Amino acid sequence: MPASVEALLAALLAGVLALLLVPLTDRLARRIGAIDRPDDERSLHAVPTPRLGGLAIFASVLVAALIFLPWDAETRAILVGAAAITAVGMLDDVRELGAGAKLLGQTVAVVLPVSAGVTVDSFTVPFLGQLNPGSVDLVGLPGGGAIDLGDLGTVIAIVAMINVINLIDGVDGLAAGVCVISGVALAVIALSLDRNAAGVLAALTAGASLGFLRHGFPPASTFMGDSGSNLLGFLLGVVAVQGALKTNAVIALFLPLIILTVPILDTGFVVAKRLKYGRPIYRADRWHFHHRMENIGFSQRRTLAYLYGWTLVMAALALALRFVPYSDDHGNFDLLWSLVIGAFGLLAIAASVYLVYVLEILKLRRFSRIDPETGEFEALAPK
Repeated sequence: MPASVEALLAALLAGVLALLLVPLTDRLARRIGAIDRPDDERSLHAVPTPRLGGLAIFASVLVAALIFLPWDAETRAILVGAAAITAVGMLDDVRELGAGAKLLGQTVAVVLPVSAGVTVDSFTVPFLGQLNPGSVDLVGLPGGGAIDLGDLGTVIAIVAMINVINLIDGVDGLAAGVCVISGVALAVIALSLDRNAAGVLAALTAGASLGFLRHGFPPASTFMGDSGSNLLGFLLGVVAVQGALKTNAVIALFLPLIILTVPILDTGFVVAKRLKYGRPIYRADRWHFHHRMENIGFSQRRTLAYLYGWTLVMAALALALRFVPYSDDHGNFDLLWSLVIGAFGLLAIAASVYLVYVLEILKLRRFSRIDPETGEFEALAPK
């Protein structure tokens, strides 16, 4: 069976399973008290809502993976890591773990697939060729041995991706929708690079996210919780490593970053603001893109339309860079196809500039100031 057909079937199965299983996880959430109550100023919902939808996503991913992925060491480690990261998220949904405990749990979960070979041994950089991260010798330090820099970098990158997706999960349907778009784009790219296992994994991740989205679209009847957002970030990080970064394609290094531009920028902006105002980077606030949109009067659905659209534009740019034949293997550019790529690039830049304008990220200090506690803009009286 062609890998593309397997990917489609895996996505369909995961989507149907997630759709059917969410009501069961809702009952479990209500039974054990995993309920998100709108008693926080950051909350965008009005009624208590179950938050264990991530368990339905995990179950659907697990079943589809067992059927459609090769049963090798990498697959086994990925699924065990997925179970671990889901468990960490579930504990946080029920008990509210501290930042240190969550980071430790995320790291342990990520180390499992990395130790099984889901790692970047080398990558190709334009003008520099293929680079090998190498290792650092720890002789003289307790324990001795050496640290493989490729493994270390992979762990850091996947843990970062887990937190990027977790941080955007603040409005109904945002994280799931972004993961649908990103998963589809990563699946297409991975399959085109003959990274079939990664392509199938990306497809079933997109399918599970879409199945959940039926329940999570505003007004949401359930939330995926940290069990879901952590899992989806973990899977997208693994797919990025397996499907693009572990290839010799020059542009492959940048494709996952382009596809995931929106959540990465959102996280980067929020972290920068927290550092600027001397607040711990793990402390929640109202500086995310979706909070800023609420501040200027957007409904949740309008917020999703803007952020989904931005994500789609960036995914389209990544796909164009992969498939449009603007250059040959010797670095010679075709004028017509280069103009096509330029058009995609201009569209992505225009969308980004427009959203920066809408979100007032670069609003002039002379006319307003940001409240460091709420993240909202306050107009300054003219002098």
